[in-house]
Amino acid sequence: MDGRGRYLDIIFVERLWRTVKVEEVYLRDYDTVTEAVYYLGRYFKFYNYERLHESLGYQTPAEVYFGVFAPPVALRAPSGAKAPKVGDKSI
Repeated sequence: MDGRGRYLDIIFVERLWRTVKVEEVYLRDYDTVTEAVYYLGRYFKFYNYERLHESLGYQTPAEVYFGVFAPPVALRAPSGAKAPKVGDKSI
């Protein structure tokens, strides 16, 4: 390995840790290592499975990685909803 292009790989890691620090670490005062491990684990679950990412088309990393597409709840049409027909008086 010649190491060329390695700086491109580290950009994503640096961006992730910046986000983790701003959204989790700087907001808490961990008293023990166990507490830090717990809260960071909880944050990474949120980051990977719940937090929408603009660069991923407003999907979570888990949806992109595992190939599951589930649009955010706010963007989903109500289930069973049908468009009213022209002349329908039930509206």
